Amino acid sequence: MKLLLIEDEPSVISLIQRSLSASGHEITVAMDGQSGLQMILQHTFDVIILDLMVPVINGMEVCRRARKAQLTTPILMLTALGTTENIVSGLDAGADDYMTKPFKLAELEARLRTLTRRGKEPEKEQNENVLVLGDLTLDRITKTVKRGVQIIELTATEFRLLEYLLSNTNRVLNRMEILENVWDINFNLGTNVVDVYINYLRKKIDKNHDIKLIHTVFGMGYVVRQAYEDSK
Repeated sequence: MKLLLIEDEPSVISLIQRSLSASGHEITVAMDGQSGLQMILQHTFDVIILDLMVPVINGMEVCRRARKAQLTTPILMLTALGTTENIVSGLDAGADDYMTKPFKLAELEARLRTLTRRGKEPEKEQNENVLVLGDLTLDRITKTVKRGVQIIELTATEFRLLEYLLSNTNRVLNRMEILENVWDINFNLGTNVVDVYINYLRKKIDKNHDIKLIHTVFGMGYVVRQAYEDSK
């Protein structure tokens, strides 16, 4: 499993890293809620292990923001706050499971396996004709695009460009790749048509949204992913 651990206690981080790495899992660590949220939005994980009492942005708020961004990755809250009220609040914020400290590593691994199996079920049922990134959806059959509940009107070329970008989420695409896959392979490669149409999409999709989806990787090309940064 590819796991994200958002935790600020070095002893807990070390314990979980040693145990889960020995079991063959890949562990990424964030020691505060802000950096953890950025990792959640920019990378793909099988399960997120989230402590409530992390600095900058607390775990409850990280969970709320992740779910607001339509993230479906299973979240396991791991914390010393074990009252019924805390547990209910965590689950209401969007957590899938809740463990209190101290905990047994064997139980943690069992919970993670359960969450991974549960998290893969929607993937099996997902319609391959619908592309989703956060609150943005593109339906290949009906040719419709929505950001949240708002329908976004696109031209045929804008639709093809967005479809190609969403088919390669988190992958940096250079201008030639985009030209060859969205326009004709013999299209004039000296044109700035890609940049022009990327700008068109940004105005329709990212304008007035805190979470930006279309990003420039300077000197390399473009990528679609979720982030709070302001794209140029």
